[in-house]
Amino acid sequence: MLVSVICTDKDGAIETRKANRDAHVAYLKATNVVQAGPFLNADGMMYGSLVILDVEDMAAAQAWAAEDPYAKAGLFSDVRIEQWNRVIG
Repeated sequence: MLVSVICTDKDGAIETRKANRDAHVAYLKATNVVQAGPFLNADGMMYGSLVILDVEDMAAAQAWAAEDPYAKAGLFSDVRIEQWNRVIG
């Protein structure tokens, strides 16, 4: 099943994001990620993330999200995990 992980950074946490970016990207590449990328504000600064996973169930998606280096670093103020249906692409 495809699942979206939608994350919003805590205010003023860009340094936490930068400090953990390499570990986060390595985690993305080593796991069952279909697509991923940051959300950008009007100034082009990263402030959140969208990750599409291909997982067995929601429990696997929750486990994936908990192990994300960004989550472990306390970057996010909010994380939503939603089943997703690909229509195009």
